[in-house]
Amino acid sequence: MSQFIEMFGKATERVALSSLCDTFIDGDWIEAKDQSDSGIRLIQTGNVGVGEYKDKEDKARYISEETFTRLNCTEVFEGDILISRLPDPVGRACSIPGGLGKSITAVDCTIIRLNEMVLPKYFISFTNTPDYAMQIKKVLSGTTRLRVSRANLGKIQVPLPSRDEQQRFVEIANQADKSEFDGIKSQFIEMFGHAEKTKPLSDFIEVSFPGEWGQEDKDGNGVKVIRSTNFTNTGKLNLADVVTRDIDSNKVEKKKLKKGDIILERSGGTNDNPVGRVVYFNEDGLYLFNNFTQLLRCKEEVNSLFIFYSLFNYYQMNKRIIRSMGNKTTGIQNLKMDQYWQIPIAAVSLELQERFVSIYHQADKSESAQELVRNINYN
Repeated sequence: MSQFIEMFGKATERVALSSLCDTFIDGDWIEAKDQSDSGIRLIQTGNVGVGEYKDKEDKARYISEETFTRLNCTEVFEGDILISRLPDPVGRACSIPGGLGKSITAVDCTIIRLNEMVLPKYFISFTNTPDYAMQIKKVLSGTTRLRVSRANLGKIQVPLPSRDEQQRFVEIANQADKSEFDGIKSQFIEMFGHAEKTKPLSDFIEVSFPGEWGQEDKDGNGVKVIRSTNFTNTGKLNLADVVTRDIDSNKVEKKKLKKGDIILERSGGTNDNPVGRVVYFNEDGLYLFNNFTQLLRCKEEVNSLFIFYSLFNYYQMNKRIIRSMGNKTTGIQNLKMDQYWQIPIAAVSLELQERFVSIYHQADKSESAQELVRNINYN
């Protein structure tokens, strides 16, 4: 994002978004009665992340071919850009990946097919800047739920450098995407890839138990519960949409999360991402986690962020092994915990663990800039 601002923050030419599009329309109004268990994929606002598509296969919705024809739906294709006109945050955008099959999108998503004046990755990068977020903020409407109309979305002014300059930025962005994980991964491998001694994960964990789901929160006084839908593939939590549930106070006190806890996806998974993802909990406030996830709380003499990254790295590097740890029932992968506990962790000193963690924190500082953009709409 800082590279974008440096290159184009003072660009003189700006063009209205709608003028940069060959297609600029909203998705289809699909009611619950129109949906089916299979058929044509319905992409919803929840699938639109901040610059990334979020699969959420466990919550996938579909319509039939007959419904597609009857409602005269608009098909969306790989490479199309979707902008969510609802929070959180309003105006977030992503590109549709391949492999979804025939798909449509919901009415609260705007479908964009850019013309030759602008490159898709350049545009999506622009939607992650404070410039874009501030423009969205000025045209928000709604009392109970903020949104942006398609008409106002089309008026957003996009800096328009030459295609050569856009391409130069895209190449920089692609390199940054590669290094975000690869840089830390290579550092981790250099430090611990040939550790003289390893121990099973179970030797590093003090406490572990599954979460709670409780009952429906009817009075609005429930406790926040983290689900696997709050997981991201970067190991961080996305808490933009957290449910609240009515859970017995004794269970809340016993199972509430503490900073430094690791949350493991015990049930779930998709074709691309097997069950077994982990996220690191470092939030203020009271949170629980649901019964499809499991808490891993490290022993005092262990750096929990080191263990988290060891598991995160193992998952990224050994998906075939991780997939073999899952058994499938009714379409959901369930992790075989007796096998998961045997994952090898480098048996190194706390000093070396903390040295790696300091490197990890340094690499993670750039995320604060992205967080700024996410917050602008509502602050």
